[in-house]
Amino acid sequence: MAAIFSHPLKVFAIATVTPVVLIALGAVFGGWFAAAALIYMTVFIHGLDRIISRIAPPLDEDETGDDADFLSAILAICHFALLGLIVFALGGGFQLSIGASALTFLAAGLFFGQVSNSNAHELIHRSDWKLRNLGKWVYISLLFGHHASAHPKVHHRWVATPDDPNTAELGESFYDFAPRAWIGSFTAGYEMEKQDLSRRQKRSFNPYYLYVSGAVLMMFLAIWIGGIGGFVAYLLLCLHAQMQLLLSDYVQHFGLLRDKRSDGSYEPVGIEHSWNAPHWFSSHLMLNAPRHSDHHAHPMRPYPSLDLPPKANAPMLPYSLPVMATIAMVPTLWNRVMGRALQRWQDQSSATS
Repeated sequence: MAAIFSHPLKVFAIATVTPVVLIALGAVFGGWFAAAALIYMTVFIHGLDRIISRIAPPLDEDETGDDADFLSAILAICHFALLGLIVFALGGGFQLSIGASALTFLAAGLFFGQVSNSNAHELIHRSDWKLRNLGKWVYISLLFGHHASAHPKVHHRWVATPDDPNTAELGESFYDFAPRAWIGSFTAGYEMEKQDLSRRQKRSFNPYYLYVSGAVLMMFLAIWIGGIGGFVAYLLLCLHAQMQLLLSDYVQHFGLLRDKRSDGSYEPVGIEHSWNAPHWFSSHLMLNAPRHSDHHAHPMRPYPSLDLPPKANAPMLPYSLPVMATIAMVPTLWNRVMGRALQRWQDQSSATS
């Protein structure tokens, strides 16, 4: 553990573990701890993004890969412990005030949607089956297990095309995108798993049985831990976290499409097909998820080694990913802010092509 909190991964560790502590204290004691947890996940992160302008260089994969996997495993364990604690607290276990409960709920939902999601996303891309399963169960615990299939097998294959449910269409609001992406990725992922099983001709089961049965198990555990109140809070937490995940998908590929060739195939995925963000602290909090172009170019590359492409070669968001996700919830504001950014990128691409 000491290696994680020393150079070079200490910023990733501090950024992601600090909210675990604050949210846990808020769940138990309420009061200022609950307020501090929400402030950390909103104002503090945005403030550091504005104050610190440096861009962290990519780290050597051979030197940091094992430590990165270790931190991901620790964060996954923290996720399950924190989720159980929050369900118990919001179910009335610690007699929190209404205000403290609301603050804790909002902070926890942001953490599960931004940190746990980013971490599970890393885990399902690892080659080690134990790490992949850990990532699957993080998604299952958020009632979003199908993402473990749909993301690598559908999104990465069809990203930036109309065949990808998680690529937002130009002019599509987030509120139109979210149900389409949820249902579309669920069904597309299921079909891909069926096709893979048929090709392999092995006696095995579709992982969707695990996703659904695991979700049922999690809901029973929520009732056992927090009663009916905790169960309702759990469902709302999952919805809150899923909204964060879908907002990330909505923002990171909005309006970017691959050209279709004369034979009906699409051009290869390039760095120009994902929006990126250079912001220092939120990038560490989200395990370099805002360096999205490099992830699509190298899906198995560990998060500390992801590089930020030059601004001249790949589209950059006008604000950090969490801020853009917030803006996306106000369609008129989103259309104005993102419309300008997309037009600038298209003009820049046309000038250099």
